[in-house]
Amino acid sequence: MGKGPGLYSDIGKKARDLLYKDYQVDHKFTVTTYTSNGVAITSTGTKKGDLLLADVNTQLKNKNITTDVKVDSRSNLFTTVTIDEPAPGLKTIFSFVVPDQKSGMVELQYRHEYAGISTGIGLTAKPLVSFSGVIGNDCVSVGTDLSFDTASGNFIKLNAGLNITHSDLIASMTLNDKGDTLTASYYHIVSPLTNTAVGAELTHSFSSNENTLTIGTQHALDPLTTVKARMNNYGRASALIQHEWHPKSLFTISGEVDTRAIEKSAKVGLALALKP
Repeated sequence: MGKGPGLYSDIGKKARDLLYKDYQVDHKFTVTTYTSNGVAITSTGTKKGDLLLADVNTQLKNKNITTDVKVDSRSNLFTTVTIDEPAPGLKTIFSFVVPDQKSGMVELQYRHEYAGISTGIGLTAKPLVSFSGVIGNDCVSVGTDLSFDTASGNFIKLNAGLNITHSDLIASMTLNDKGDTLTASYYHIVSPLTNTAVGAELTHSFSSNENTLTIGTQHALDPLTTVKARMNNYGRASALIQHEWHPKSLFTISGEVDTRAIEKSAKVGLALALKP
């Protein structure tokens, strides 16, 4: 049995991860520790300019049930309970935020060899209802992503996507923002041995008639060190180097410069993630 087409969020994910994942111009520090009874506690601090943000996340796994509780610097309490495979291919997710009384949500995900479906409904009198579905196989899949606000009677999300996978390349196309934004992306594995890949993403906005083209690449200098670089048609160039100096512990330094305004200072971001 193949892996199947995945969920709608998987369409174009390889290219998005290559072009955007781990790039940042902030300073971020993350530490994960484990208690004797298996609870994972992750503390994160992020410095955005003069603003300092922090949150603490605890995760408890008991058989097929995972409970995540996060508290941020604004005293918001985020709780997510995930039940993995109460039936084959099925996942149930219950989430809510305190003090937001309208944030409760129940989501069901189902993965099959030829389909991936996710449905969600808000726990309010007039809930937000969401549905995303993908049909196909490991090679070709098509899908849609919808959200309907029963209070206003309007669709707030109306997206569609296509994904084509062949050997070492993936091509994707999505139509988002109720048909206003068309995005095409491409991901190609050049060398699996060195994790070398190239990718590109072209986005066209019909309302503004603007195009954004981003191209990027990644390469593993050694099994523990990866470099990435990207540039877009507005002249913004970014690069990063990430080193796994301990299993699951990563140090990342990234930078961004506007090549059309080279006199401006480059932006530099640092991220350190520590895990035992």
